[in-house]
Amino acid sequence: MAVVSSAHSTIFSKTSLFHHINGFKRFSFCLPFSSSAVASLSSKKKWRQPVASSMLELGGIKIAKDDVVRDDPTNNVPDTIFSKLGLQLHRRNNHPLGILKNGIYEYFDTNFPNMFHKFDDLCPVVSVKQNFDHVLVPADHVSRSYNDTYYVDSQTVLRCHTSAHQAELLRRGHTHFLVTGDVYRRDSIDSTHYPVFHQMEGVRVFTPDNWEASGLDPTSYAAEDLKKSLEGLARHLFGAVEMRWIDAYFPFTNPSYELEIYFQGKWMEVLGCGVMEQEILKSNGRSNSVAWAFGLGLERLAMVLFDIPDIRLFWSTDERFTSQFSEGQMGVKFKPFSKYPPCYKDMSFWINDSFTENNLCEVIRGIAGDLVEEVSLIDNFTNKKGMTSHCYRIAYRSMERSLTDEEINDLQWQVREQVQNKLNVVLR
Repeated sequence: MAVVSSAHSTIFSKTSLFHHINGFKRFSFCLPFSSSAVASLSSKKKWRQPVASSMLELGGIKIAKDDVVRDDPTNNVPDTIFSKLGLQLHRRNNHPLGILKNGIYEYFDTNFPNMFHKFDDLCPVVSVKQNFDHVLVPADHVSRSYNDTYYVDSQTVLRCHTSAHQAELLRRGHTHFLVTGDVYRRDSIDSTHYPVFHQMEGVRVFTPDNWEASGLDPTSYAAEDLKKSLEGLARHLFGAVEMRWIDAYFPFTNPSYELEIYFQGKWMEVLGCGVMEQEILKSNGRSNSVAWAFGLGLERLAMVLFDIPDIRLFWSTDERFTSQFSEGQMGVKFKPFSKYPPCYKDMSFWINDSFTENNLCEVIRGIAGDLVEEVSLIDNFTNKKGMTSHCYRIAYRSMERSLTDEEINDLQWQVREQVQNKLNVVLR
């Protein structure tokens, strides 16, 4: 289950094209900041997007680049997103996301020995039914739009949340499971948002034998167990913190809650959860059962636990970042290794009816990649003719080196040209 939040929880928070194969075979792809790429940046002073390989294999499924990035009117997956497929930061034991994932595993293994099955290598290319229909996302929900979701074709997407695997695992007979994976969403550009992030989903199913002796109705029993389990997880990660439960709404759980903790002087949302809708259980062969589910964003929690100020850092291969973290060392505080100055460029244009900020950010990311730190709307007005103007400020900053004026001017010229051509706006 995933949840909506300001730092990537989700909307909570395989077609015939793909062929299953035995095992997980070797594949290769370019890292966004390989050592050779960094060397090239230093010598040529020009940033270039990484080139994705043409083939990789994930979760026993073979994926060609042409299967994901297509010249198709229903496809909106850029090369930059394909290049992130297969990196699986959550499976790296010395990476903050892998350390956090394993810390959560430790909690469930200690408190529920041999109970929860763990999945962290499921293919991120899923059907629209898996991603939306199977978890009861309404047909008119904004998350289904091409503005928010990466579509491979009209019936296939890059998963927006790990909940996309919930129904399949229930049908396969799993009653206690944790699913961790990379998820994809078109989004704004700032220090807490990135188009690829990582989530964990947890599900526990109960049968009448579990609740009948408790004196509680099935829903109350599941809700009580859910809160007890997740309060324990919060203490495991953050220590003896004050907590509170907030009533919430998600289409796939009822009742639904958000857990907040009082941490570092303020209330912070940790996760979203609830008692699973009976329709989901009945549709997947569990009609006499009740279940709870939760979803959390790994980056959101890791940024707090490790004091990581910018979500782009999770993708860095700079040794000054990667060497600070070790397997099993939860909560080691990140020590900034440099603070290069930002460079700001403003851009004004008349928008049209089809303009969206997500589309703008997608164009800018496609040109500047991780060199763009933030895109913010700083002014807008509508003239007497009914034409609306937006002015955006783009902050460029590398986390690993100083950017030259020549390099920034070149990027900004490309951004202006592509924004005008691809978004059909009129520059001012």
